[in-house]
Amino acid sequence: MTLRIRLNGKTIDVAAEPETPLLWVLRGELHTNGTKFGCGMALCGTCTVHLNGEPVRACVTPLAAVGTGEITTIEGLHGPQADALRQAWIDLDVVQCGYCQSGQLMSAAALLKDKPQPTDSDIDEAMSGNLCRCGTYPRVRAAIHQAAKTIIQT
Repeated sequence: MTLRIRLNGKTIDVAAEPETPLLWVLRGELHTNGTKFGCGMALCGTCTVHLNGEPVRACVTPLAAVGTGEITTIEGLHGPQADALRQAWIDLDVVQCGYCQSGQLMSAAALLKDKPQPTDSDIDEAMSGNLCRCGTYPRVRAAIHQAAKTIIQT
């Protein structure tokens, strides 16, 4: 079956069944490999993408749920929040192994879009669904605060 989706600003036809998890379409069919497989049960956040600007777990989101919505993956994440987050991630050396980081950045970008000046509590809540085996949580929090300050200054 061929379905039409919007991915990172482009309309794309994909050959997949409606119940296929979005993650498998992104990685297997479309080769957007920045979105990673972690647990397959929406528990770790590694597969986080945006659907109409909201973070969702691609491993449990069936293709049919996308409909005419806009999917944004780490490859398509852009704008002031994304730029500020990427720079903060580099400045504060957030990444250790890096496997979870695309999901971390997608969740952080959604947070800054909704709350441009998040508190520690806001960050902890928004990022609570993103697990990091390396334990980079303090650096993630610091980087989100730095990115928020950068956005305000520009």
